[in-house]
Amino acid sequence: MSNITLHTTLIREYAARLGFDHCGIARARRLDEDARRLENWLHKGMHGSMDYMANHFELRVDPTRLVPGAKSVITLLLNYYPQTEQQGENRISKYAYGKDYHEVIRPKLHAFLALIRENIGEVQGRGFVDSAPVLERAWAQQSGLGWIGKNGNLITNKGGSYFFIATLITDLELLYDDPFVKDYCGSCTRCIDACPTEAIEENKVVNGSKCISYYTIELKDMVIPSEMKGKFDNWMFGCDVCQDVCPWNRFSKPTKEPAFTAIPEVLNFSTKDWEELSEESFKKIFRDSPIKRAKFKGIQRNLKFLSEK
Repeated sequence: MSNITLHTTLIREYAARLGFDHCGIARARRLDEDARRLENWLHKGMHGSMDYMANHFELRVDPTRLVPGAKSVITLLLNYYPQTEQQGENRISKYAYGKDYHEVIRPKLHAFLALIRENIGEVQGRGFVDSAPVLERAWAQQSGLGWIGKNGNLITNKGGSYFFIATLITDLELLYDDPFVKDYCGSCTRCIDACPTEAIEENKVVNGSKCISYYTIELKDMVIPSEMKGKFDNWMFGCDVCQDVCPWNRFSKPTKEPAFTAIPEVLNFSTKDWEELSEESFKKIFRDSPIKRAKFKGIQRNLKFLSEK
């Protein structure tokens, strides 16, 4: 067995040992086609007020700019599909049921790189989970893990789309997976038809500036446009409509990651509970939750908006 083959086998073993559900590997290179798509998306202003999306463009499309001498991009998927569905009226995206995924995945990436260095040798590498300008979904497709659906999400034919995506860029040469070239969405348009704000356009383009997740999470200290009233379907934090209606998510299985066990308040809070929640209690209950990203004021704004139907 060659060193490259052995190293690739070890990489996959370490990923499984750390609890990742899938691991794919692609050759590090500039993503020219994705660069053109991103440039066009930004030019049309589909990022709204998310100005950070326009920053560091070359870093986003070329991993060798992030890790000099990079040869491989390792993509890791971690299932977050919940054990139990939310019961409350004010809906919360499934990714935010449990602990903040950054705090769960980041230590796994550190441990992953430590295992590589301990058993393979001193390699250069950096792990990312929303912490740098990396086109995670594109790299997942390039490494054979799935295809990009019409809703813009990575879809796997083994478990749907409820996965967090992490990336490790390294100068280690490995065996590379074939890109996932098939598109199993076919003529289905369920996500496009179901989107409450018509944010999903043709050719797998999602207008981020019209997405409920954008309005309820990313629109910091700003008023939600009045024309959106009555369109949120009670989504208070994020939105899962385009994933919930996707036929491929009938294959979703509950996560095995204990940290993603739902916070009781997320599952059971009523509208009254949310409205009467103090800022102090909010910070205490959701200190380890992605919900804190919207901040107390943001959640109160969202609640008020939903009540003004």
